[in-house]
Amino acid sequence: MTERKIKLQLKDMTKKYDNGDGVEHINLDIYEGEIVSFLGPSGCGKTTILRAIGGFHDVTSGDITIDGQSIVGLPPEKRPTAMVFQSYNLWPHMTVYENLAFGLKLRKMPKSQIDSEIQSHLKLVSMSGSEKKYPSQLSGGQQQRIAIARSLLLKPSLLLLDEPFSALDAKIRHQMREELKKIQSDLGITVVFVTHDQEEAMSLSHRIVVMNKGKFEQVGTPTEIYDNPHSKYVASFIGEMNFIQDGEKTIAVRPENVNVIVGGSGMINGKVRTIMVLGHYVSVNVQCGDDVIKCFVNRDISDQLEVGDSVGLNFEKYHTFTE
Repeated sequence: MTERKIKLQLKDMTKKYDNGDGVEHINLDIYEGEIVSFLGPSGCGKTTILRAIGGFHDVTSGDITIDGQSIVGLPPEKRPTAMVFQSYNLWPHMTVYENLAFGLKLRKMPKSQIDSEIQSHLKLVSMSGSEKKYPSQLSGGQQQRIAIARSLLLKPSLLLLDEPFSALDAKIRHQMREELKKIQSDLGITVVFVTHDQEEAMSLSHRIVVMNKGKFEQVGTPTEIYDNPHSKYVASFIGEMNFIQDGEKTIAVRPENVNVIVGGSGMINGKVRTIMVLGHYVSVNVQCGDDVIKCFVNRDISDQLEVGDSVGLNFEKYHTFTE
């Protein structure tokens, strides 16, 4: 197996604001062709890191390198990065073609090459034929596709995405994730993605950085973070999780890892509180003393249950936290 090339390095990077907020001592290697997501609640520092990489924030100390070259001190336009924001930032008075051509004209690219590049990138984002339209004539999802195409036209070494799909409705958001994943795979481009949406991070990323109050809680693949959360915070932030207090310990168990024993007893016993059919699986809430435990079961099991039934619960897999 060939050794992976490091595309981006954050070396002991610190960015502090005047009020004391920010991030400090951030160290991370991102490899060529990776999608890495920074995931966390508002104010945890994920956008601060992204804007520091893009050159929109100066760093207080430390270094940021791309392909081994320091980019600290370079303005955004001199960095080999392109950033896509939550707001599409398309010029409303320009057509799609003019929006896409603007950066290429600044680079003195010949018109024939500009035409060719725009055609290929519109095809890449499934927007062929929209050259003469204005942004106001496009849906939010279509405008974001154009914003992504505009960034990719500049051939960045690194694509930075700041919650680019959060303003879109759920169905379009799913489509855009799939599109982005395909584009990234086709081009082999390195992507740094900021989101507070755990499903988005899980579905898109090769690795996820879970952040909390300016620090990294855990860095790993979606599977690693989902199956082996290092802390109660990570366990609560990724996927659904039941937390059961057991003396000084907290037991954390995912709903799909709870076996419901109809009419029997288990590690914990309780009564069925609610039954909700969610398509191919059913969510059953069981009242166990003061705790309500969510269980995902198949239809065969749920068909045997009614609200108020006594059931036993066994945990196939669980985590124990002492924090």
